[in-house]
Amino acid sequence: MEDLFSASAGRMAPLADRMRPRTLDEFLGQNHIVGPGKLLRRAIEADRLTSSIFWGPPGTGKTTLASIIAETTKSAFVKLNAVTSGVADVREVLKEAENRLKLYGQSTYLLLDECHRWSKAQSDSILPAIERGVIRFIGSTTENPMIAMTPAIVSRCRLFHFEALTLEDVRRAILAAIADRERGYGNQFVRIDEDALTHIAQVANGDARSALNALELAVLTTPMEADGSTHITLQIAEESIQSRVLQMDESLLYDMLSAFCKSLRGSDSDAALAWCSRMLRAGMDPRIIARRVIAHASEDVGLANPMAMLQAVAAYQALEYIGMPEARLSITQAIIAVCESPKSNSVVMAIDRAQADAERGGYQSVPAHLRDTHYKGASSLGSGEGYKYVHEFPGHYVEQQYAPLEAKGMPFYVPSEQGFEREIRTIRQSRGKIDPPDLPRG
Repeated sequence: MEDLFSASAGRMAPLADRMRPRTLDEFLGQNHIVGPGKLLRRAIEADRLTSSIFWGPPGTGKTTLASIIAETTKSAFVKLNAVTSGVADVREVLKEAENRLKLYGQSTYLLLDECHRWSKAQSDSILPAIERGVIRFIGSTTENPMIAMTPAIVSRCRLFHFEALTLEDVRRAILAAIADRERGYGNQFVRIDEDALTHIAQVANGDARSALNALELAVLTTPMEADGSTHITLQIAEESIQSRVLQMDESLLYDMLSAFCKSLRGSDSDAALAWCSRMLRAGMDPRIIARRVIAHASEDVGLANPMAMLQAVAAYQALEYIGMPEARLSITQAIIAVCESPKSNSVVMAIDRAQADAERGGYQSVPAHLRDTHYKGASSLGSGEGYKYVHEFPGHYVEQQYAPLEAKGMPFYVPSEQGFEREIRTIRQSRGKIDPPDLPRG
């Protein structure tokens, strides 16, 4: 039963903690995993949830859902934090869990917040208990467990990915807190303008906790009006919530880079700039972005627009010479140049074919007319004999054997019909080089 002190502490708790949903029906978002009929919801309602890992951005309901499980299950429920708990704490929990199971047949849920922070030794300490069913493990993390956690733990758990709440989900959380008489501001006359509500929900960026913290700050710091109401305007909302910095974990970094690279390849300047801005906002080293632009200038544009490579390299040099924020303009220019250029992957295909040929081995000697002649006595060995100097011929071109004698699968480079490569194709044809029609053309 709640005593006087715990009741007082509950009233003094932050709004976000007081408004934490208590049932699945109150739970916001994550319909893809806890919506009606979904596996996780059925498992919770039947008290049959097995060891699981909840992962996703902050403020999306991971700990809240664990609390709901704690309230609905007939099993014991123990909560630890990976930052403050060591192996000794875990052993104590496991000992008590085993006693409960033997004496009363009662299972134990172990919720571990920030579970990605556990070392391999700490993770290994609970593996036998999970396998024997002594505990049902629930890990909560903002990091991708496939990257940040030991495979032994991940393989024994079911992963549930929590997504950022939608704008409408966050708006509902704010309005619910304003209307709730028991835990929120329902007993106060709080009015919030529509544009203020939208601003808080947008800046919260899918984090209900951040939105409710902003609402609480706004209510506590805004003087009451003559009629006893608290009126939250857009100006008050803007002062109450600051722009959030993206949390750039390793998984998000690679996801954003992937989206950025695919936007470069897909000729979508707006999308590429959007991802670039988000990565810079999150604190990513701009040199990483500039290096990817250089790579794609060859990989996806190549000779269809040779200027794209010059733009990309120049942007990296500008970044080294003048730094940020000025170099953001040079990087932007290079991004747009790569995006808007005609696309060709003939450069990639050319080196892939050449490397595949080189891997076959069986190398023969370099043809005599192509050998080095700079040293004394080279001519006596036949080096350079029969070499045709192209500048002595019309058009500065002459046919002769240049490739290794054992090379197969040529031509390696087949120009596409994109951009400047059309001109390259015409030049090659004037030299008698007819590209096989059955080879892919970048």
